[in-house]
Amino acid sequence: MRSIDLHVDVTEAAGLGEPADVALTVTLPDDVGTDPVVCFAKPGGGYARGYYTEDLPGPANGAQADWHAARGWIFVSVDPLGVGDSSQHDSERLSYTPVVAANQAAESEVLQRLAEGTLVDGLGAIGSPLKIGIGQSMGGCMTVLQQGRHHGYDGIGVLGYSAVHTHPPTAPGTPPIVMPWVPRDTMPSDGVFTNGPALAELDAAAAVDADAGTGAGVSPMAWGFHYDDIDPAIVQRDLGDFPARGGDLPPWASATIPATFAMWCLAPGAVAPEAASIRSPVLVALGARDVVGDPRGEARAYEAARSVDLFICPRMGHMHNFAGTRELFWRRIETWADWVRAARD
Repeated sequence: MRSIDLHVDVTEAAGLGEPADVALTVTLPDDVGTDPVVCFAKPGGGYARGYYTEDLPGPANGAQADWHAARGWIFVSVDPLGVGDSSQHDSERLSYTPVVAANQAAESEVLQRLAEGTLVDGLGAIGSPLKIGIGQSMGGCMTVLQQGRHHGYDGIGVLGYSAVHTHPPTAPGTPPIVMPWVPRDTMPSDGVFTNGPALAELDAAAAVDADAGTGAGVSPMAWGFHYDDIDPAIVQRDLGDFPARGGDLPPWASATIPATFAMWCLAPGAVAPEAASIRSPVLVALGARDVVGDPRGEARAYEAARSVDLFICPRMGHMHNFAGTRELFWRRIETWADWVRAARD
């Protein structure tokens, strides 16, 4: 198994009028077959591609990229524009269109290099892989949008994101999180909010009580992000300054977020047109505590999909790859990909 880091120029695709590039890590198996799975994975807001490539702390061991590569997949972890090691821009300009177009261009370049046998020395040409797109949280939003607009994947896994309405939960008996809803045709600075105050304006009472085992004072999102078996020190490390990261940045985190994109993807119906146009199989997968209010209602968003599978992983919060049950989650993605191959063939 080996990994290579790439930077792909996406200046033309992004259309921002300035240089732009997307950073990716390609994790390759020791033995690449003639028709492998090529999986493109995008992280959630406040996180970078290290969410997939790092062995994250928690009750279990292993990185998702390595786990799938050990089973023959080519796993491509992506930093979208304004995230991690990708180019930084005025975050308000990073709305749906430039971010999704840049992801599509970068991933197309990887597929082209695979088809030509030029991605890495010693790897032959791979012209017809099974193409899977997965994304966690905001990355799930990106994956839905990309598939709905470009239809480049044979199937998509939407992990901890709702195509109906994504909303972070809080512990029972604590105040709810009230997010601002920003219509997708406006910039956050326009001040066009269709719901309550921004997260930063929440009263301190919204922080989850420490007695609930959630790490009070860290974030009101802690209860939904991490299950009870996650060490509070790990929760603190992950969410101590979430989402506006600063200071000692964890290796899985991003110091920056594409602000407009992040705000738009939380409004109800934020990806409705694209979700409804997806024709490929869809896997909706989430933790027992997650940001999807009505998991069994998600299928209605994907009106044209050939199939919609649902998996709710036990003992798992929204940040799936920290969980003690992470391997069960990854195995469900793997078995679903087998079905996608059957449907394609």
